[in-house]
Amino acid sequence: MLDRLKAFLATPEVKASRTAKLLAFESGGVARWTPRDYARLSREGYVSNAVVHRCVRLIAENAAACTFLVFDGAQEKEAHPLAQLIARPNPRQDGAALFETLVAHLLLAGNAYVEAVALGDAVHELYALRPDRMKVVPGPDGWAAAYDYVVGGRSVRFDQHATPVPPILHLTFFHPLDDHYGLAPLEAAAVAVDTHNAAARWNKALLDNSARPSGALMYAGPEGAVLSDEQFGRLKRELETTYEGAANAGRPLLLEGGLDWRPMALSPKDMDFLEAKHASAREIALAFGVPPMLLGIPGDNTFANYQEANRSFVRQTVLPLATRIGNALAQWLAPQFGDGVRLVIDTDRIDALASDRVALWERVSAAPFLTLNEKREAVGYAPLDGGDRLG
Repeated sequence: MLDRLKAFLATPEVKASRTAKLLAFESGGVARWTPRDYARLSREGYVSNAVVHRCVRLIAENAAACTFLVFDGAQEKEAHPLAQLIARPNPRQDGAALFETLVAHLLLAGNAYVEAVALGDAVHELYALRPDRMKVVPGPDGWAAAYDYVVGGRSVRFDQHATPVPPILHLTFFHPLDDHYGLAPLEAAAVAVDTHNAAARWNKALLDNSARPSGALMYAGPEGAVLSDEQFGRLKRELETTYEGAANAGRPLLLEGGLDWRPMALSPKDMDFLEAKHASAREIALAFGVPPMLLGIPGDNTFANYQEANRSFVRQTVLPLATRIGNALAQWLAPQFGDGVRLVIDTDRIDALASDRVALWERVSAAPFLTLNEKREAVGYAPLDGGDRLG
């Protein structure tokens, strides 16, 4: 009994979630593909839909324009190696290009992957990898033990137990039904995107067909008489070659032999075509977190002016996303640069927040109960020697 107690006490304690084994059992250690068609969503959304394209570009470009400051604890570190790595992540991209790619991947796929290229014990380069080519390989504890990157039948495995840092950083949006992959805003807006694209195709088809609703040619000849096959074929060819297409819009239809034209389709007004299209566009903008005013969509001017809409967009969409990615990068690279290192967005350089910063400085400056260092901390600056006095 004493020997068993000693053996139990000598066993090293391992911290792990008690539910992780259930995740590992569910996955069975088999690589899992992203459970959606990234190529189709991207083609129907970003490639073919102007609203999705603009939403993604607007968020990605604004997030990539944010400037990151490196802090070690409360001290800002200028010319820090982490800042240099973020600014020049690899020979082919600057920091803004890499960041824009990561944000676009998150918005379109719900997942983004960063590869760390290490030389010896230090990370020297960062690369963004396409999410549709990556699959998670869960380990015995339910977490990702490796990632497989597959292109053209060839596969590269990234072991997450490698040093100095795990080679892959996996960024995700929250997904309520998936343990490993994120939910993309584009997927949530898929129905609205399909509706918007269908409306655009309907409008294009209407223009291609002389900008007139379709109808039917009724033959009102002698009772019981019908058109012969030759007459029917000639009439069909005449309509296709003479009256279809935008170049023939407005050309009068010449009827003979008891033929009568009767429109059958609903007019665009009856279908409320434009309003349905704008409603779909607003729903897409809602899924991505972009105020419709910034996209030129009428009928949803909630904000007092364009400046207020832009400020709301930066504060509620751009900053949270950019901050989350910066925190994930700092935590991922902490084994190399230290646990106290943080990446903080320099909000003073964001024009849309200039009025907010001025108001903050005025409130802090007018607070007589704060010391100089407390005021500096409130506006994001490091303390000074001798600053622990009121003033």
